[in-house]
Amino acid sequence: MDKKNLEYGSLKVVSSDDCGNAPKKKLLQELAIAFAKNDQIFILEHLKDDVIWDIVGNKQIQGKNHVAELLIQMEKDRATELHIKNIITHGSTGSINGTIVLDNKKSYTFCNIYNFTSAGRTSKIKKITSFVIEVK
Repeated sequence: MDKKNLEYGSLKVVSSDDCGNAPKKKLLQELAIAFAKNDQIFILEHLKDDVIWDIVGNKQIQGKNHVAELLIQMEKDRATELHIKNIITHGSTGSINGTIVLDNKKSYTFCNIYNFTSAGRTSKIKKITSFVIEVK
C-alpha cells in the first residue's frame, strides 16, 4: 500500500493512497485532518444539530453546541502529526483509525465510527463513537 505525505501548515499527514478514492472516504479523511487542526467550522458544518459524540470511557456529548464547546477546550492540544491507517465506508456508516501526535509529544491511537443520516453525499453526521488510547 502506497503512502502519501501531506503538509497542512505545521501538521504532517500520512495516509494510504486509497484513503480518498470514494466521496465518503475523502470526507472522513478531511474530518480527521479537521479534528487534528481543530478546524471547528469544517467539523461543525458536517454535524446534525442533535449529534451524539460518544468518547468511550470518557464522556458523551449531545448536540452541536456542546461539541463546539469541547472543540474550544481542545484548542490547547496542537497536533503535529496524523497517521491515517484505514478508512472504511459502507452505506450510512464509516470508520477511520490511526495515530495522532501532539506537540507535547504524546501519541494517541484512535478509531472513530461515524453514523450518517443517509448514504448520500450530502448527509450529516448523527453519531460519532470514538475510541482513544494513549500510546506509552
